[in-house]
Amino acid sequence: VQPGETWTLPPQLREKYGDVFTIYLGSRPTVILWGYEAMKEALVDQAEAFSGRGHIAIIDPVFQGTGVVFANGKSWKVLWRFSVTTMKDFGMGKRSIEERIKEEAQCLVEELQKSQGAYLDPHFLFNAITANIICSIVFGERFNYQDPRLLQLLHLLNEIFIILCSFYTQMFEIFPGILKHFPGAHTHLYSMIEEVKDFITENMERHQKMLDPSGPKDFIDSFLLHMDKERLDPESEFHQKNLVHTVLSLFFAGTETSSSTLCFGFLFLLKNPGVLEKVQAEIDRVIGAHRLPTLEDRAKMPYTDAVIHEIQRFSDLVPVGVPHSVIKDTHFRGYYLPKGITVYPVLSSALQDPRHFEKPNTFYPGHFLDAQGNFRKPEVFIPFSMGKRLCLGESLARSELFLFLTTLLQNFSLGSPKAPEDIDLMPRKNGLGRPPPLFQVRFLPRR
Repeated sequence: VQPGETWTLPPQLREKYGDVFTIYLGSRPTVILWGYEAMKEALVDQAEAFSGRGHIAIIDPVFQGTGVVFANGKSWKVLWRFSVTTMKDFGMGKRSIEERIKEEAQCLVEELQKSQGAYLDPHFLFNAITANIICSIVFGERFNYQDPRLLQLLHLLNEIFIILCSFYTQMFEIFPGILKHFPGAHTHLYSMIEEVKDFITENMERHQKMLDPSGPKDFIDSFLLHMDKERLDPESEFHQKNLVHTVLSLFFAGTETSSSTLCFGFLFLLKNPGVLEKVQAEIDRVIGAHRLPTLEDRAKMPYTDAVIHEIQRFSDLVPVGVPHSVIKDTHFRGYYLPKGITVYPVLSSALQDPRHFEKPNTFYPGHFLDAQGNFRKPEVFIPFSMGKRLCLGESLARSELFLFLTTLLQNFSLGSPKAPEDIDLMPRKNGLGRPPPLFQVRFLPRR
């Protein structure tokens, strides 16, 4: 299945049953929302009713309803409010995060200059830069690219992502009651997740020893201060399990997804050299060679902005959004949805809708440009989902994609060992996500 094709559910189901229908995952009924209109009516117009988190069989034993992504009810609302506020305090949405991304981009430029134009697999370095941004917000520090702690963390996150995107995970969703009793990929998954949790716990314990109540330095410090403040409240949501699982969620959401989008982006540019040439011409015209790109530049670079949005649309990294559930008995489009039923929004069905995208199965930046060449964003562009469970890191991801891509293309020309027509866009797996294929690229200094 190539990018630009819906892999998860055959369109014939929608043609036969409409935009809202039920499929069975094993014996468990699951409601499917197909198309932007159905998703908006549910996730935005009836946001509160659809604000629950649905079940993912292979993940549920890990999080057990805790952490900002998988919590429900009061716990989710408290953790969401805290996470959004705290990440803004430590950079997200402020210029300070822009400075962190720019510094990380310069570190990457220096690292790539050492390669002296040799072919390399960019996945590790893209993993490293996105992980370092999360580390700077959560732990208050970044890691050298050769640091063994970072290398091990990235290895674990990558392996976890590959398993979650695998056919095995889809089978586990259908037969969890049987497969959980046998050895399999899930046992390897759980051991790796425990290792990541140990890494987080060790950092948390270091933070506890050095905690300054008058000056929290990062996300963990802020959470620990809330834990201390509410330590006598037995119903407090600020406890160690929620801290570890929230940080774990931030790592998954903030590292693999952004780095995979960057990988797909450079792969698409190698396959479409004409697009690459136009982006670099715009960079040269607006930014030039003698200063760093800034977020303010984005408004003056409609073509580059369109290319970045098309990378997100065409890579279709999370074809089916993280499942929701209804928190009360709900009537929706003439159907009765009982409290607790799992609801899957098929994000692909919006991102590839031919009514809104002229060439849905083609990489075509024109989808995001009007007749005058100005940037435009169709309302159906929802790679981060929508509603109350909108991706927590959308602002961070958008900033990273723009600053990392423009900085690299300002400094380097790209080379591939394959001709554009021979470059394969097939993702390595098709499951909860679509990890990009492995490929080689060389970064040749432009100046």
